[in-house]
Amino acid sequence: MTERGTTASSPASRIEALRHKHAILKHRIEEMQCLPSTTDFYLRQLKKQKLMLKEEIEGIRTA
Repeated sequence: MTERGTTASSPASRIEALRHKHAILKHRIEEMQCLPSTTDFYLRQLKKQKLMLKEEIEGIRTA
């Protein structure tokens, strides 16, 4: 019997994926800051997401 859905990614590949998402968010924040129609609330939400990714990366690195 084979196990399905149990392919665990290595910590290094997980960190790389999180760093990629972090970089995308960083770029998006920079773009949105240049647009006068962007609300502070939206920017705060993006920054929170970016911070959560950074904390997750650090958690994996120190584990």
